[in-house]
Amino acid sequence: MDDMDRKILAELQQDGRLTVTELAARVRLSVSPCHRRLRELERSGAIQGYRALVDPASLGLNFEALVFVSMRQEDRDTVAEFERAVGELEHVLDAQRLFGEPDYLLRVATADLAAFQRLYDERLATLPGVQRLTSTLVMKHVVRDRPLPA
Repeated sequence: MDDMDRKILAELQQDGRLTVTELAARVRLSVSPCHRRLRELERSGAIQGYRALVDPASLGLNFEALVFVSMRQEDRDTVAEFERAVGELEHVLDAQRLFGEPDYLLRVATADLAAFQRLYDERLATLPGVQRLTSTLVMKHVVRDRPLPA
């Protein structure tokens, strides 16, 4: 990864819909070498995909919470089953395994408090190996979907 690759990544993080021609002009490179670099960044996994950033409220997801999960058991099978089950919950937007206590942090979006309570009681509390759930409500986003530093 050199400086030109970093420039390409920075531009694409700002606007993933750029054509190769537009991208090449922004990074001051001719189209063919820019295209080769772009394909290599995709092939290597540096670019993992392209997608639209969607306003959650436009989908009726007006409520967000952070849920801290402490596990009762942390053996390999329980952890794998917990992670598989969390991966199937569409309202879990992010899930991270942590060092220390708690064991996991989940970012959850639902329509409202009532929908969150149903998700919490019916799905999150019944996940494999869960000992305790603690949640906090998101008041507002101060930094959101920031591009990675180049």
